[in-house]
Amino acid sequence: MIIDKIVELALLEDLSLGDITSDTIFSDATQAKAVIVAKENLVLCGMDTARQVFLAVDDKLIFNALKKDGELIKKGEKVVEISGTALSILKAERTALNFMQRLSGIATAAREYAAVGKKYGVMIVDTRKTQPGLRRLEKYAVRVGGARNHRISLADSVMIKDNHIAAAGSITKAVEKIKSVIGHTPKIEVETTNLEEVKEALAAGADIIMLDNMTPAQIISCKKEINGRALIEVSGGVNKNNLEEYCKAKPDVISMGALTHSVPAKDLSLKIVQYK
Repeated sequence: MIIDKIVELALLEDLSLGDITSDTIFSDATQAKAVIVAKENLVLCGMDTARQVFLAVDDKLIFNALKKDGELIKKGEKVVEISGTALSILKAERTALNFMQRLSGIATAAREYAAVGKKYGVMIVDTRKTQPGLRRLEKYAVRVGGARNHRISLADSVMIKDNHIAAAGSITKAVEKIKSVIGHTPKIEVETTNLEEVKEALAAGADIIMLDNMTPAQIISCKKEINGRALIEVSGGVNKNNLEEYCKAKPDVISMGALTHSVPAKDLSLKIVQYK
């Protein structure tokens, strides 16, 4: 399974040559209990992945989840208790926290952005601008936060972008080629950057039109031209600060790379609370 491979590679970064500090100080006889605590308010995400990390290090560890993915956690709340050898807990600590902090950051942002979209009836979705190797986890975190996923891979849907158009010669030629090969069933999305390209995409029979890097005023103008003949997706340059202005233009969907590529991690910390 892909998540198993992600966990394996993450642990390999930290433990391929052992843990010189913990291996020197502790033996397998040293038992401990630890807790993971939220250092700030957040939407929790990554619990199953953290569990996998701890159990991959030592399947005798006891991982007691106190909270679930998707819960709103307040600063100071405990989310996990882990019991077992101090050696194993400390070896798994940083890798587990890295996953939880990153995914909780994404889920928290997704909750905030999706709430803005809901107010205007706009669906907020992610993009493929994810950390290499972590896409499945990051897109899961987007869903946990309440936003939606766009393509997970290039095989998921047809999206004709600027470089496809440049290489094909035009929007019309690119759409014609797609239709001649894949038939009538899959929906076709076309990226456009101005009103003329929108008109060409409509004439070619696009099902979804992406308005790329346009201002809210340009989006409103293009929406009038489209007039319900295609679903409208807005993308490019949308962030936390301007999201509401784009939502006011009332596209069907706004796709945001900011959901994954530049979200700050949330602060969680592991503390040893007992040992013997």
